[in-house]
Formats: sequence, structure tokens, C-alpha cells
Amino acid sequence: MKIIKAIIFVNLIFAALASDSFSQVAADRVEKLEKIDVDEHLGAGIPLDLTFTNDRGEVVPLSSYFGQGRPVILVLAYYDCPMLCTLVLNGLAKGVDQLDWTPGKEFSLITVSIDPTETAQLAAAKKKTLLESIGMSGTDPGWIFHVGKEPEIKTLADAVGFKYFYDEKIKEFAHPAVVMILGEDGMISRYLYGIEFKKQDLKLALMEASDGKIGNTIDKFILYCYHYDSASGGYVLFATNLMKLGGLATLGLMVIFLAILWIKDRRRHDPHALAH
Repeated sequence: MKIIKAIIFVNLIFAALASDSFSQVAADRVEKLEKIDVDEHLGAGIPLDLTFTNDRGEVVPLSSYFGQGRPVILVLAYYDCPMLCTLVLNGLAKGVDQLDWTPGKEFSLITVSIDPTETAQLAAAKKKTLLESIGMSGTDPGWIFHVGKEPEIKTLADAVGFKYFYDEKIKEFAHPAVVMILGEDGMISRYLYGIEFKKQDLKLALMEASDGKIGNTIDKFILYCYHYDSASGGYVLFATNLMKLGGLATLGLMVIFLAILWIKDRRRHDPHALAH
């Protein structure tokens, strides 16, 4: 979170530079910056009965994206954001583009605007620009953009621990840079922070959220060897499980070696013992 707050701080400093009373404005921004945070609610569920308007102008409940056997990536942002939201959405789009899986098939993505004044038309325009930048159709059903009313937005943000506020002086929302990975039941499985999302982190987080229902045998083997490290903000090798696998591999080789020795010994004493 320190890196993310630093990015927001730089943005606020640029705004302050345009003011005649730089020191006062800067101090005010730093104080407000402390309101930006993520209170992780791992294992908690989001209220699936909340309704939002999608980029086609349809009012839909969150429940329509769950219970379909696939995990969901949730992003809270806003479409007129001049800096951070664009970085987060672009970073996520690039990370998703590197996956071997298809949005809408192995997993789903939903973005909800935290600005209650934004419209479905604006959501559609943002979606079209973003998806076409990575070679996806601007109307692709695998990633749906939404707008909503303030009570529903606030309820959803509170459910995932997403803390933000609107700065009246610069007319912008200040917020953390994070995406949430949820299971098909709407339970929060993982938070991924930053403006870049590595292919491995996205893949492992989605597999983790799906309880291994997506991904091949090799992917599941890799997931067993890695675990999420909050200090580094990504998945790292888990030494204990790696040692267990190494021990099993060594035991297997020993069994094979002893079996070969046993067969050779039987043949040496009785050439016809293993003929049938």
C-alpha cells in the first residue's frame, strides 16, 4: 500500500502546485491521504442482491455474475479518473491479455464505478477503449462495466474494505489501487495491489479462488508450490511444500531403484523366475 499511496501523493502534489498556497494545500492532501486504505475482508462475502446498471444500460444484480462455476475479478474505479484508475485498468487488461484463459469462460471481470454521477454510456465508452487496446472486442461479454447509485456503491465498497473519498478541491476521487478476486459464491479470496498485475499472480489467484476448478495439472502443481506473500504483494515459492514434493520425488526414485535391484537379483538366481 505504501507504493500506491506514493502514486496518489504525487498526483495530489501536482494539483497542489497549481494553487497559490502550496504548503497549506499539500498539508491538507497528506492528511486526506491517510483516509485511503484497504481493510481486507478475506473469506467474507459481498452482498449479491445489490443492483447496478451495466454498459448496455441494463439494471442487473451482482448475483448474475456468480454461481456459474468460475471466479470473478472485481475492480472499483471510475471512468473519468485522470490518472490512477486508468493505470489500474490498463495494468489489469495487460495482465489478463497474457493469460491462456478467456474472460467469460474460465473467469469473469466486473468493474463498478465509485462515481454515482457517471452514466452507462460513459461506462460503455471506457470499456470499448480499454478492451480494444488489448485486441478484445469493445462489446466483449467477459468484462462488464457498471455504474450505480451512491448507497449501492458505498455498500459494495464497504463489503470489500475499499476506502476512498471525494476531494472537493480538485474534483477527483482518491482511492487505493487494488483488484479483488472472488469465488463463484461471492466470497473474497484475494486482494492484488498495484498498477501492474503479473500473469502468474493473476493465474494463481484465480485458481485459488476457484478451488482448483480451472487450470491444468501443471497449473495445480505450481499453485501447490506457491503461496501469497503480503510483504511482496505476490505469490512466492513455498519452501515447505517444495520440500515435501522433493521428499516424495526422492522416495519415488528410491523405490524404483530398489525394485530394479530386486528384479536383477531374482534374475541372477533364477533366470526363469520372471519369465511369466
